[in-house]
Amino acid sequence: MPRYDLVLIHAPSVYDFRKKPAVHGPISDVIPPSPYFEMYPIGLISISEHLTRAGFEVRIVNLALKMLESKTFDVEKFLAKLDARMFGIPLHWLPHVNGSLAVAEILKRLHPQTPIVMGGFSSSFFHEEILAEFPQVDFVMRGDSTEHPMVELMEAVALEKRDYSSIPNLSWRDEAGKTVVNPLEYRPPDLDHVFTNYEHAIEQTIRHLDFKGYQPFQTWKRYPITAVFTCRGCVHNCRTCGGGAHYFNHTMGRKTPTFKDPKLVARDMKTAETYLNAPIFIIGDVLQHGEDYARELFGELKRLGIKNEVVIEFFDPPPRSLLEIVADSVPKFNIEISPESHDEEVRYAFGRPFDNASLERFIADAIELGCRRLDLFFMTGLPKQSAENVMATVDYCKMLFERHGKSKVLHPFISPLAPFVDPGSAVWEDPERYGYKLLFTKLRDLRAALDSPSWKYFLNYETEWMTRDEIVYTTYEAGMALNELKMEYGLLDKAHADTVRERNRKAVAMMKEIDAAMEISDEAKREEALADIRPRIVDVDESTVCDKEELDWPTGFFKVNYFKVAPIVIKSFIRRLLSPPHAKRIGRDG
Repeated sequence: MPRYDLVLIHAPSVYDFRKKPAVHGPISDVIPPSPYFEMYPIGLISISEHLTRAGFEVRIVNLALKMLESKTFDVEKFLAKLDARMFGIPLHWLPHVNGSLAVAEILKRLHPQTPIVMGGFSSSFFHEEILAEFPQVDFVMRGDSTEHPMVELMEAVALEKRDYSSIPNLSWRDEAGKTVVNPLEYRPPDLDHVFTNYEHAIEQTIRHLDFKGYQPFQTWKRYPITAVFTCRGCVHNCRTCGGGAHYFNHTMGRKTPTFKDPKLVARDMKTAETYLNAPIFIIGDVLQHGEDYARELFGELKRLGIKNEVVIEFFDPPPRSLLEIVADSVPKFNIEISPESHDEEVRYAFGRPFDNASLERFIADAIELGCRRLDLFFMTGLPKQSAENVMATVDYCKMLFERHGKSKVLHPFISPLAPFVDPGSAVWEDPERYGYKLLFTKLRDLRAALDSPSWKYFLNYETEWMTRDEIVYTTYEAGMALNELKMEYGLLDKAHADTVRERNRKAVAMMKEIDAAMEISDEAKREEALADIRPRIVDVDESTVCDKEELDWPTGFFKVNYFKVAPIVIKSFIRRLLSPPHAKRIGRDG
């Protein structure tokens, strides 16, 4: 009998990144993970918890992190030792298309009789293409809430069934090799059954003696941020977003988002606070379900006495009345909002219909009411946005600093829409309508693009207003200008600002060196030129438009509550000794 029922394996964005470095540029500068996107989807914890409650032995392996932390880590040797009834590989974010498909190929070669299932937003969109063109993948589980269908699939695989037609949301191949698309019937009306269970993650870490396997991203030990979600879906329709209303309606079969009871969201936050003295990020604008939902959530947080740093994201500027409730309920509150552009015409064209007056009023209110940090995210590669328009965003940030710079609460960032337009977004479906030209959209081409030597060649789009060259070099220019502003207004000390400036300068020079190499017509000579460049790339692969540590919200000195964690560790270790990991006895195994 196998040791595991299901092993969930998170691949790096690019499988060969250790052998073939590339300039990923600022793609990951404004998110916690590295350019190889080693942060696995939070849904893996939920799936693992759900299947474990059903009696199955589940393990999560952050393969990307293992590869990132050791140049000598032998991927194939490690994967060959995994003994499971089924492997699961998330293809949630499209930048993982290269690594996910490569790892699936390796697994199928090493374990030819073991089925492989993919899931996530991108898998759901490309399910038929995956099954038609990539024989290493046996199943695609579609949908935004696959916990229960995954239990049904796991039971069917354990019983060695060949007919999967009764499992909702599943795409699969029949014995003749024909793709079968089961109805997308499992769409729970709420998320009250889904838990962001950090206790489960601790238990599983000990059970499998694999800290790196469950570690969310490389710097998590230094900065152990946690997250809870309020919903799946979105009421907004940002034009390039693969998680917006357009995508959910057409791909997930949801006309409206589904929400989690605010009391349960608050409970998840209290659980996270029990074990970690670190920021808790509330995923999803709490106003999407109306102000009553938000008021109930913050009322519950006040009742529970949440003392950790709390990060709240808003998609539109909230009213002052709600900010007053936030300030009264959460002693340490921080806010994120993405205006995308300073230019109202650009912002409206992108699908964010709020004006600068409401944005500026919200910023002033939040700072006055005690917001500890307010992050503003701007983007390049938007409809109606020119290179000159991007640089004007920096001027707008200077105006905001002149108003609020002394507080040192306001932190603006700028980054590109990269590497791809999201599949299933409005722009993906109708690019010309929004002024975009998509350069490639097939999975094989998207996968191949990520093997390119720089992020300029990753980009699968350009716009009527900006070429790929302009998007790339204007992003670097704007990031550098914003870096100088932050130093001027005291958000960055000179040493950090100088480091970013030098990395930015080197990155731009290397991008131009790569561009020159890519113009060499002789393939052998081109590869020779690129081989000379690649070893030097490591110095310019991140923190080129901002210092990555600028993203950190405040944390306490002692980040882990060891007195609370210790009993779980002891209990889990004893359980492991008494009952080592083994697959569930089911059917003929029993």
